Amino acid sequence: MFSKTDEELEQISAKITTREIQQQPDLWQETWSIYQEKKAEIQAFLSKINQKWGKVRVIFTGAGTSAYVGNMVMPYLQRHGDRTKYNFEAIDTTKIVSTPQDYLEKDTPTILVSFARSGDSPESVATVELAKKLVKNLYQIAITCAPEGQLAKDLEHDPSGLVVLTPAKSLDQGFAMTGSFSCMSLTALLIFDTLDNQCKEKIIGEIVQMGQSVVDREAEIQAIVDTNFDRITYVGSGALGGLAEETRLKILELTAGEVAALFDTSMGLRHGPKSFLDKKTIVFDYVSNDSYTRQYDLDILNEIKGDQIVPLVMAVGQEKEGQNFAGKSFIFKADELLPDAYLALPDVMFGQTVALLTSVKVNNKPDTPSPTGTVNRVVKGVTIHKFNE
Repeated sequence: MFSKTDEELEQISAKITTREIQQQPDLWQETWSIYQEKKAEIQAFLSKINQKWGKVRVIFTGAGTSAYVGNMVMPYLQRHGDRTKYNFEAIDTTKIVSTPQDYLEKDTPTILVSFARSGDSPESVATVELAKKLVKNLYQIAITCAPEGQLAKDLEHDPSGLVVLTPAKSLDQGFAMTGSFSCMSLTALLIFDTLDNQCKEKIIGEIVQMGQSVVDREAEIQAIVDTNFDRITYVGSGALGGLAEETRLKILELTAGEVAALFDTSMGLRHGPKSFLDKKTIVFDYVSNDSYTRQYDLDILNEIKGDQIVPLVMAVGQEKEGQNFAGKSFIFKADELLPDAYLALPDVMFGQTVALLTSVKVNNKPDTPSPTGTVNRVVKGVTIHKFNE
């Protein structure tokens, strides 16, 4: 797909999605540049909040893929963010809108970090309005691809808000969110991770090379997709559990549900969801680079391999001395082992490519995958009901 001409891709309605997956390594480099330019403004904004309140609540929020950004970065930041200043949580806008009093705390100073591709989804806008109504001391950061979206526009002249834009080309035009997901994730990590600038820059260089390797190794991924399967399962732990959730969604979206999909944690899978696995299920485990957590990833990989039921079970990640899966693996090469939340970005390119190739395999159209038109790029048909305290 990545080596096809635009004309060839247009014939199978796959040009937009293919190019948007393919360009992500360049977008990550651009995200780093944007962060460098915005860094002083971001730090000044956060510093004022911390000086006034000390430790504050940070809620990462969004809907669908935008929610999964929060689910992925939050576990990592709870461990590697500055916990003297922030308590990180990930709560979907869909949960906040339907049950706001379950999640919003009136007397807790809160930074609402909204992730949004368009910035116009009804749940995102409603979440902000509810938070303004229910939280006494509210601050906002909109991490978005769309400068013209309502989320960004509403914060333009708000001293309690900050807009951080991702690269213009991360505003995906295809149905599925790809570069928007990875660029919003990277932006949040750069803002809140306590790693110094030099370490972050080195990591950016590594993930750019690893992401490009996905493009270069498309033939390997195509061989995986050529397996006879109609079900797929993604598992992972911590940040990579959030990633499993997102790549599960990609296969559902791009095949319009023709391939059934499941995600779970490496520890959670055997508690019932493992019943999903059969002779036409392929399984991927995004293996953690944390030595302790990695043991559980390897345990479930070895267990599924020993069951001899599924046609393919595969580890995805980096090699780690003395802790590797003896079965099939898709290995990323790098000078050093990366923190899981950053490893998730080349990992997601792998999952996106599996979804793209599978969509073509089942004769679907990756750029417009919903044949009925009942699932849309920006959600429609949502009624936001008036909330009265």
